[in-house]
Amino acid sequence: QVQLVESGGGLVQPGGSLRLSCAASGAFDRILTMGWYRQTPGTERELVASIPFYGRIPLYGDFVKGRFSISQDDAENTVYLQMDNLEAGDTAVYYCKVKYIRTDTGPDTPSNEAWGQGTQVTVSS
Repeated sequence: QVQLVESGGGLVQPGGSLRLSCAASGAFDRILTMGWYRQTPGTERELVASIPFYGRIPLYGDFVKGRFSISQDDAENTVYLQMDNLEAGDTAVYYCKVKYIRTDTGPDTPSNEAWGQGTQVTVSS
């Protein structure tokens, strides 16, 4: 079982910044990727950013356009999302997701996924 603790959401004015963090804990051998997704009512959850814990090449949603930056702390099993120049359209619930190996039995070991409970980000004047 993996637990994710998210923090950093809140209310910010347009053009402002927020930093989200997500820490993973529990029983697992290693993390493959961690990332952030977001969702608004009536829409599907969409990728904001994700980063592999090995290789370190992040992936961003098209709407990010250089405004957000994702990073990780391997030792703390934590991922951070720095969001700058926020817009009203960024208002959503942001969810952390982790892809991990529970017990590593070799190269064909299946991975597992877990989601956080979500943190609200509201961009409004």
